[in-house]
Amino acid sequence: MSLVLSCVVLCCCVLAGNNTASEHRMFERLMIEDITHWARHYRVDGFRFDIMGHHFISNMTAIRNALNSLALERDGVDGRHIYIYGEAWDFGEVALNQRGRNASQHNLGGSRIGAFNDRMRDGAMGGSPYQPPDCQGFATGLATDPNGAHHQGSAQEQLATLLHRTDWVRFALAGNLKDFEAVVADGRLLAGQHDTYHGNQPLAYGCDPAENVVFNGCHDNEAIFDQVMMKVGSHVDADGRARVCGLSHALVLLSQGVPFTHAGDDLLRSKSLDRDSYNSGDWFNRIDWTGQHNNFGVGLPPASKNQHAWPFKQPLLAAADRYRPTPEIIARQAAYFKALLRVRYSSPLFRMPTAEHIKQQLRFHNTGPQQVPGVIVMQLHSSWQPDHGTWDHKYRQALVVFNARPEPFECGFPEGGEWYKLHPALAALQDDAMVQLCTADNEGKRLHVSARMAAVFVQER
Repeated sequence: MSLVLSCVVLCCCVLAGNNTASEHRMFERLMIEDITHWARHYRVDGFRFDIMGHHFISNMTAIRNALNSLALERDGVDGRHIYIYGEAWDFGEVALNQRGRNASQHNLGGSRIGAFNDRMRDGAMGGSPYQPPDCQGFATGLATDPNGAHHQGSAQEQLATLLHRTDWVRFALAGNLKDFEAVVADGRLLAGQHDTYHGNQPLAYGCDPAENVVFNGCHDNEAIFDQVMMKVGSHVDADGRARVCGLSHALVLLSQGVPFTHAGDDLLRSKSLDRDSYNSGDWFNRIDWTGQHNNFGVGLPPASKNQHAWPFKQPLLAAADRYRPTPEIIARQAAYFKALLRVRYSSPLFRMPTAEHIKQQLRFHNTGPQQVPGVIVMQLHSSWQPDHGTWDHKYRQALVVFNARPEPFECGFPEGGEWYKLHPALAALQDDAMVQLCTADNEGKRLHVSARMAAVFVQER
């Protein structure tokens, strides 16, 4: 799957589905004719639908079929390669199929239409957009590096929440496939559709990795840096916070499916804790492409979407000089982000095209009730022949260790693992001491991964 960046053309406004009654034939015709016009005459190669869940499966299928009918010889574009994705939230007057089968997450399986996967975001970052902003998750230190927020419960309760939410992250890494099986927190082998998300929803709902738009931050809600600012403990310094951001990016960029990153994430972009900056102007939305300043602490964000949280946000912004990353930290994290992109595109194992390949060739270690909390170990195997799955001509396998703990992690090689080395794209980061400390001891068959770090080890052919 190709990387989807925030610069993909937006299909909002009249096509956003906000009370447009797209169950009516003429409005569906407007959608189809507009989109095929933009594809044919303007070569738009991707369409994002805001509030896509307010449209219907029939609308989206008709659009998909119309795009598929565009031929290179006749129309100048091969519409089969045009990607469609959007916000498949299920709420409002169309929720629970009240007006017909809407284009919500649980109805999109098999459509190859992408849907934002909030399971990764809530599992990795913590909480949800409707819970306290200091709720922690896998990447932000829940149970392993607690921030002292009493509403998160006792140490035992936090650990139980962490193990469950780590499963959310694992299934998102595996493409959000409803029939992908893994050992979950209580030790059972479960398919994704039989685990739960926020208590009453199936955890995984997809049938194809193309349907999994995986993200931890986007233009709505706080940027990843700002989420990290609000969630990690006050004892974590600017360097540690930047490492948490890097780990959050790695979870997205190394997932099966379609990674989505927000403009400026690689530069630790901040909107000064603005929750919804669409109308906040350049002061809060600007990006310093030179990497000298990440825009954190430029002021208290506007009242319209933030006033209720001002008492929480104001002390963090007042301490901006303590937590704002230096240009050196920004440059280091930008280099790490680019290295992760090189890792993703160095091997088809990170971009498996079908659910069957993922189910056959991806497995997790360090699972169940006895797992080391705050660590995910993901093993990707190349098929044994080019026509028997996803084949990597360079690597027999890749092993990814996501260490969210505040201290280094060490473990033995998984079964079948031998002669690993740090991926060349990461090994090339000679100026990053923490990356260089990620090593494979092939004599002792041990892996060492630095704190708050994702490391990729490969076994060459």
